[in-house]
Amino acid sequence: MSTANPVGVHALVWAGGTTQPEIESIVASTVAAGYDLVELSLHDMDRLDVDAARKTIADAGLQVSCSRGLAFDADVSSDDPEVVARGATFLQGSLDVAEGVGATFFTGALYSALGKYGAPLTEAGRANAVSVLRDLAREAAGRGISLGLEICNRYETNVMNTARDALRLADDIGEDNVSIHLDTYHMNIEESDMVTPVLEVGDRLGYVHIGENHRGYLGAGSIDFPAFFHALARIDYAGPITFESFSSAVVSPTLSNDLSIWRNLWDDGADLARRARSFIDVHLAAAASVA
Repeated sequence: MSTANPVGVHALVWAGGTTQPEIESIVASTVAAGYDLVELSLHDMDRLDVDAARKTIADAGLQVSCSRGLAFDADVSSDDPEVVARGATFLQGSLDVAEGVGATFFTGALYSALGKYGAPLTEAGRANAVSVLRDLAREAAGRGISLGLEICNRYETNVMNTARDALRLADDIGEDNVSIHLDTYHMNIEESDMVTPVLEVGDRLGYVHIGENHRGYLGAGSIDFPAFFHALARIDYAGPITFESFSSAVVSPTLSNDLSIWRNLWDDGADLARRARSFIDVHLAAAASVA
């Protein structure tokens, strides 16, 4: 594995929204903590000044990725054509914003609403998600943007919960700029171990979220990070590795509720992020030395 993986941090470590004053704080904090990349969640994109954000991020020398999930009234995995169409429009607008801020990777639960479903996914709903994402991927390819399918746990989606689910969905979409996004928090819930999914995905892995089982300080929980980083080394993964953590200390009026962020797991985002950067660097170096 290259130790030159871009190491990123999710903007929700710093601020709950994406107004320009928040963007300036997010970017300055990301740079101060030693990261290469900032991930912007587009849950608040209506308040984002796209041109100003792009300049702020570029002037700081940071890379940027964008992520989002959908809402139940704009769910591309719905059986309702109007709901699907609304979701497709929503994704198109999000792709515009991602391009506008300079991102080359747009990821998340792009395939469904972010929340607990009351019934299994239907065949028609899955077909709708595949169709919308195929069109989105083709549009994204023309803009030099790759899409990520972030694998989320059963309490956040009914479309795909494991690496094998994601590979099948990506196969059905059938576009080369669609890759798999692994997240250790979700893997800890749904997968049998932290190694097999990485090896199954292999060179189709495009993005990684590093998060503890309780979403707090890395190393303070139960996830087997040494095994995970060594698995990344085995497939020579060289893509982004982004630290993601949530606490009630930083609140987004929408996303915090969607993710059930009820506990105050940390108060000092700067300390959290500095320690996470060091933690990731140590594990990358250890895995690279063994590989």
